[in-house]
Amino acid sequence: MSGFDENPFGEPNIDNPFADPAIQQATRMTSNVSLEDYNPFEVQAKPQLQINSSNTVAVVQPLSQNIPPPQTSSLAASAPSTSLQITSEELQRRQEELDRKAAELDRREQQLQGNVPQLNNWPPLPANFCVKPCFYQDFEVEIPPEFQKLVKHLYYIWMFYTMTLCANIIGGLILLFNEGNISNFFLAIFYTVLFAPASYVCWFRPAYKAFRNDSSFNFMVFFFVYFFQTIYTVVQAIGFKQLGYCGFITAISQFQGTAGSIIAGLLLLIIAFCFALTAAANVLMITKIHTIYRSTGASMAKAQQEFTTEFLRNQHVQEAASSAVNTAINSQFNNSRY
Repeated sequence: MSGFDENPFGEPNIDNPFADPAIQQATRMTSNVSLEDYNPFEVQAKPQLQINSSNTVAVVQPLSQNIPPPQTSSLAASAPSTSLQITSEELQRRQEELDRKAAELDRREQQLQGNVPQLNNWPPLPANFCVKPCFYQDFEVEIPPEFQKLVKHLYYIWMFYTMTLCANIIGGLILLFNEGNISNFFLAIFYTVLFAPASYVCWFRPAYKAFRNDSSFNFMVFFFVYFFQTIYTVVQAIGFKQLGYCGFITAISQFQGTAGSIIAGLLLLIIAFCFALTAAANVLMITKIHTIYRSTGASMAKAQQEFTTEFLRNQHVQEAASSAVNTAINSQFNNSRY
């Protein structure tokens, strides 16, 4: 036995744990605190172990005793409640919007099933107006989705044509002040009052009903009327004199050298270009709709069959036929009686 400075029960090559620099620094820090400075009633901060990124030596440092003010904690507590309140209002608004859309879809479904009568909504006039709406028009409800865009474009063409007719009245007023020709002005008013509603009823409504019901008869009516409408729009764009249209011929005749005539000619040229644009849109639309009509396999025989069926289903026709039959029977009975 060499002496008592070695531990006979331990490993002879183990290092001294108190030689660790971190433990020695912690021991020096705790040794600086005197007994007089010790307050047993003061809450001491527990030391926190922080790792320095530059080396791997662990350093024990006390936590900072800077307690945040109570205002910060109150603001932090109130922030989530404000966010929660905004979220609740947004959810309530979205729920009301969904309920409104659901009610609208339910109303449209009931209208399609015939449970709720469809109220006319076109033209969109005020409720207390002297004239009531004459037609029911709803592209999203009555027109198939694949044809809604096409029918809307046809409706926009009708609107543009109507605005061009109104602009033609202004052109007639310009001719009245520039040339003293009053006939063009009154003819422009007459054409607007006549052709604006007639074009809607004679070719837009047949096209609308044709796409709505897949009706060959309405397609035939549309093609027949719209063909003449296209030719008539070309005549309006040409603008022969004394016909009431501010076309190209009438507009070019106004360029006589003076400043007033040049301005009048330019304004009439704008109206002439509007008629020409309407004619081009008519040609494009009738070609496109005719292509769709041919692709559906429709024919003249189908149109005649639909016309016969619709004619016999008409209430006025049935009443007239029933009245004629009753009159014939009564007359025959009276003749046989006498």
